[in-house]
Amino acid sequence: MNKKVLVIGAVAAGPKAACRAKRLMPDADITIVDMDNLISYGGCGIPFYVSGEVADEKALRSTTYQMLRDAAYFRDAKGINVLTGTKALSINRKEKTVLVKNLDSGNEEELKYDNLVLATGSAPNILPIAGNNLGGVFAISDLHKAIAIKEKLAKGEVSNAVVIGGGAIGIEMAEAFADMWGIKTTVIEYMPQLLPRILPKTIAMMLEKHLKDKGIAVYTGTSAKEIKGVDGKVTGVITENSEIPADIVIMAAGVRPRSELARDAGLNVSHSGAIVVNNRMQTSDPAIYACGDCVEIINPLTGKRTIAPMGSLANREGRVVGDNLAGIPSTFNGWVGSFIMKAFDICVGGTGLSIEAAKAEGYDAIESLVCGYDRTHFYPESSLMFLSLVADKKTRRVLGLQGYANMGDALLARINAIAAILDKKPLIEDIGNMELAYAPPFSTAVDTLNFAGYIADNILSGKLRAIELDDFLNWMDGKTENPDWMVLDLRHERESRPFVKKFADKWLSVPYNKIRYEMDKIPDNKTLIILCNSATRSYEIQCFLDGQGNKNTLVLLGGINLLKRLDIKWWP
Repeated sequence: MNKKVLVIGAVAAGPKAACRAKRLMPDADITIVDMDNLISYGGCGIPFYVSGEVADEKALRSTTYQMLRDAAYFRDAKGINVLTGTKALSINRKEKTVLVKNLDSGNEEELKYDNLVLATGSAPNILPIAGNNLGGVFAISDLHKAIAIKEKLAKGEVSNAVVIGGGAIGIEMAEAFADMWGIKTTVIEYMPQLLPRILPKTIAMMLEKHLKDKGIAVYTGTSAKEIKGVDGKVTGVITENSEIPADIVIMAAGVRPRSELARDAGLNVSHSGAIVVNNRMQTSDPAIYACGDCVEIINPLTGKRTIAPMGSLANREGRVVGDNLAGIPSTFNGWVGSFIMKAFDICVGGTGLSIEAAKAEGYDAIESLVCGYDRTHFYPESSLMFLSLVADKKTRRVLGLQGYANMGDALLARINAIAAILDKKPLIEDIGNMELAYAPPFSTAVDTLNFAGYIADNILSGKLRAIELDDFLNWMDGKTENPDWMVLDLRHERESRPFVKKFADKWLSVPYNKIRYEMDKIPDNKTLIILCNSATRSYEIQCFLDGQGNKNTLVLLGGINLLKRLDIKWWP
C-alpha cells in the first residue's frame, strides 16, 4: 500500500515538505490541508506588494516560470492533492487520523495518515490595548490582509499611517507607506532602539536617522497605550506623550507559533508555545513531523531554542522533513540568526549575536566597529560600509557580524561569509586571514571584513583603546562632565574649523600629516579622544603617541563618518 502523508499548512514549509517527499517517493499518497484559499505564497514579499514594487499579488504565488501555485497546480504539476478552505480540527494519534472540516459546506471527515506534517505557521501578536479591533487596524497575518491594505491605499483613504513595532516588517511597511504612497508615517517602538536585540545600538541609531531623513517619524522607547476611533474607524494612536493621527494602523509586534493542534494532541510544546522537534524535525510522536514558524530551533551560539519565522528557514526545514519521510536521515542543525533588509536606499543586516545580545548571553564580548569601502575607493560607484564584528574576549571566538551600507549586495556578501562559518567557531584571526574574492568593482584589496578582524585583534591585544560611543555623545551633549577630555581632530583644518570654533575649549585640530612636527600643540594633561573620518588614521596616531610616551588616548571607532549618520543636535 502506498504511504499516506498528510500535511497541515500550505504556505512555505508544508508545500516544500510535500514536494520533496513526492519527488523521493513518487508513489506516495500526499495531501495538503489549509484553511485558506490563497496558498504557497512568499509572505516576506508582502511589504513590497503593498509598496507597489511587486505590482500583483499573484507574483507572490507564482513560480519562476510564471505558473500560479494553486490547488490545481499542485494536483497537475506535482501530483499532490490540496484541500483548501479546510480546517484541521483534531489529531487522533492512536488511529492516525485527522478530523477536518470544509469551511464552505461545514462537512467533516477523517483523513488517515502514515506520517503527519504540521506546518501550521504563526499568528501575529495583537496588542491588548483598547481599539485594537477598529476598522483600519491591521496585523500582517496573511495575503488577504495585504490585499485589503493596498486597496485602502489605492482608494485614497489613507493620509496618516502609524506602524506599531520597529522590527523588520514594521520598517518595511513604513517605507511602503512613505515612499510609494507619500503618506505621513510614524513608527512606534517600545524598546530603546529599532530592531532590538538584532542590531547593535550604533547601527540602529544610523538606521533611525536614515528613516527620519526620508520623512518617517520614529519614536523609540515609546509604547502605544490606546487606538482611538470614531464610528468604528481608527483616527489615531495614543502614546505616553502624544496622540498621533492615523487612518491606518499596522501592528507589527512579532508573532507567536500556531501550535494549538499539536498541544491538544498531546505533543510536546515549549513554554514559548512552539512545537518541540529534534534535528530531524520530528515531534515527540515519531510519526509526526513539524516545520516552519510553528517550531523552535536551536541557536548554536547560545544553546537556546527559539522560533525563527523566516521563509528561507521554513523551506530548508521542509526539505529535511521530506527527506526523513522518505527514509533519508537528514538533519536541520539550527540557525545563527542571519538576516538582511532594505530601508529606502540603504540596507542593514547581520548574523549571530550583536554586542548587546552577546553580553546579555553572558559573553565577555568586544565590538570591532569599522568604517570602510564596499569596493575599492577609486572605483566610481564605491561607498562607505559599516561593520560591527563581535567576539568573545577570553576565547577570541567570533560571535556575530552586523552592518550598514548603501543598498546593494556588498553587505550581503560579508554577512554570508560569516554566516557560513559561524557555527564552526571561527576565531578573530580567521576573519583577518579569510580569503575573499577581489576586484576593484566588488571589494577592496584589504577587505573591510578582513579589516574588522584586524581591529578586533588590536583591541584584544591592547594596542587599540577605544571610547564608547555613548560616553562620547553624553560628554558632547553636556550630560557628563569630563574636564580632562579633549578631541584631537586629525582631519584637514577646513574640515575641523567649525568644530574648533564651536567647541574651542575641548576640540583641538592637528592634521594627521603635521602631528609629528607639531607635538608642542599636544597637551600632556588631557585624555585625547582621537578623531578622523573613519578611525584608521586615529589608530595610527594612537600608536605614534604611545611611542612618544603619551598613552592617555582613546579612539572613536567609526569616526566622523559614523557621527554624520547619527541624529546629533550639537553638530556645527
